[in-house]
Amino acid sequence: MSHQVFTHAHRVTYSDCTVRNHVYYGRFLDFLEEARGEFFRSLGTTFLQYEEQGVIFPVLDVQLKYRGPARYDEVLKIELWIAQMRSVKVMFAYRVLNAEGKLLVEGTTIHACTSTADKPMRIPEELTGKLEGFLKKE
Repeated sequence: MSHQVFTHAHRVTYSDCTVRNHVYYGRFLDFLEEARGEFFRSLGTTFLQYEEQGVIFPVLDVQLKYRGPARYDEVLKIELWIAQMRSVKVMFAYRVLNAEGKLLVEGTTIHACTSTADKPMRIPEELTGKLEGFLKKE
């Protein structure tokens, strides 16, 4: 069975760009954060709601490969799925494409599941059930 892919659209703003009309490389991390937040919202619980329950998901690692530039006013398609899921860690995989479907950025972020006191904890069972359909099986 194939895994599900969550898709989020982001229109590039002028403030995202350098003077040469390229999206500044660091802004792609903001785009991925935006997509991840919308992904969680689509699952029914926001990051803030998890935090209010004493659960947070700090980033442990980021890997990005830049394949091409994005420019002002383009609508980007950000694809997101789960590459790995362990008891206390989850790896998100991403692809950022332009309107023509050209791959601009691909990458991963690894997040720990911790308490708000920074103690590792298991990913909540209700969340692992929701993430399972987005997990790419190898």
